[in-house]
Formats: sequence, structure tokens, C-alpha cells
Amino acid sequence: MKHSSELIQTMRDALEAVMATVPAAQSVPGLKAAVAQCILQAAAHGQTSFDGLVASASDQLQTIISMLS
Repeated sequence: MKHSSELIQTMRDALEAVMATVPAAQSVPGLKAAVAQCILQAAAHGQTSFDGLVASASDQLQTIISMLS
């Protein structure tokens, strides 16, 4: 899967934005990687906007934290 450098930066920014919303007590090992994977999957399904990527990852955040805890 090849992404433009602009989309890669948007995905990085989305990852940082989502991670900034996670309380320290919920920041479990592997969380950032799992959120990044969620963002990559959203991009692979055609979601390319910052807001859309953040929303996709945010919607899955509590599920991811539960799976990793």
C-alpha cells in the first residue's frame, strides 16, 4: 500500500491528536501502535481527511484500550 507524503503526515498528525486525548492512566503498552493500525486501516478504506482519521481512531479507542489492558 503506497500513500502520498501528504497523507502520511496527515495520518501522523491524526495519531498524535488521538494519543493526546488518552489519559496517562489508560496509556497501556502497545496503544500507540494499535491506534496507528486503526488509522492505517481507515486510510486503506478511503478515509484521508484529518478529521475523518481522528474520528475513526477515536471511535475505536476504548475498544483498543480494553483489548490491551
